[in-house]
Amino acid sequence: MKKCVFAGTFDPFTVGHADTVKKSLTIFDEVIVAVAENRKKQTMFSAAEREEMIRAVFAEEKRVRVLVWSGAIVRLLEQEGTPFYVRGVRNAVDVAYETDDFYASKELCPDLITLYLPAEQCHTHISSTLVKNAIAFGTPFENYVPQAVYDYILRRNTDVSKTD
Repeated sequence: MKKCVFAGTFDPFTVGHADTVKKSLTIFDEVIVAVAENRKKQTMFSAAEREEMIRAVFAEEKRVRVLVWSGAIVRLLEQEGTPFYVRGVRNAVDVAYETDDFYASKELCPDLITLYLPAEQCHTHISSTLVKNAIAFGTPFENYVPQAVYDYILRRNTDVSKTD
């Protein structure tokens, strides 16, 4: 069975992220979506919330496994017994960043095979930062996230505003 890891902060998970997972499912038997905990990043959603949102997106897809990971991704690849690391890229800036990360990771995991999956042109402007800004400013964001994520965020923000 061929499997891959697709890791990111996913704060929150966007339609671009979902598209990368769907493309990965055409190549691999299983896609492990790792919600990375980066203690240096200030997130809008907890790791558990991000995990829950992604699980909701792929509730009907048994070949997607979602987990929270706080260590080096190469260690997760080793634990899962796969060399395949999928990265979604939107533009040249993403490619440059991912390439630097690849060479650093390759030193730790010589068998690493990284696959860059380009974003669809209609998704190249979408980022988690864009979504967080839209949420903060009360502007529409439903076209930037999967429906399950949108519903989760609306429920969460309604629940939060009730307790204020």
